[in-house]
Amino acid sequence: MKIQNVADASFRKYGKVLEGYDFSSLIAEMKKTPVTDGVEYVPSVEALEKLDVMKVFSEKGYGGMPVQIGYCNGHNKKLNGLEYHRDSEINVAVDDLVLLIGSEQDIEADLTYDTSKVEAFLVPAGTGVEVYATTLHYAPCHVKEEGFRCVVVLPRGTNTELTFQPGTSGEDQLLFATNKWLLVHEEAKGPGMFVGLKGENITLD
Repeated sequence: MKIQNVADASFRKYGKVLEGYDFSSLIAEMKKTPVTDGVEYVPSVEALEKLDVMKVFSEKGYGGMPVQIGYCNGHNKKLNGLEYHRDSEINVAVDDLVLLIGSEQDIEADLTYDTSKVEAFLVPAGTGVEVYATTLHYAPCHVKEEGFRCVVVLPRGTNTELTFQPGTSGEDQLLFATNKWLLVHEEAKGPGMFVGLKGENITLD
């Protein structure tokens, strides 16, 4: 699979590279977080949210909305799933990493998505990107054997446990957590997950 760069024009339909942010304290704090053998996602981390950049993300990134800062760290080379939210997600790469992404508009009427439409983009270490609400995404892939660390900023409460029982038809079938609609590949299915990815479960070399 061709790996493009988030600085390329081809990324513009999926998101944009963030300008005017100082990520230095955030990256320094993130380097204290563990890198697991698999993938670990933590929606909200107090040590990260105490930093001055928390206010900047809320005001500059989300227009004053309450936000959470967490992380997704680990080792990964497979697509496995794709999710979307009702808002943008901000990612800051602490290490070089690759995002496998697609467009929500390509989800078909039967709620399936053909993985041949997925594109790969390198996010160089130190780069922050906004991933648009209509961009399908999931856990990053590592570039170096040491793994990856990725900051994840979202409106507060996103990706936490649902407090209600979603419906059983239409898009409701994809609702897996608060503000998280998820399609997974057959190879990665688990309890409550909707198997909606058809085709190859993409693996990066």
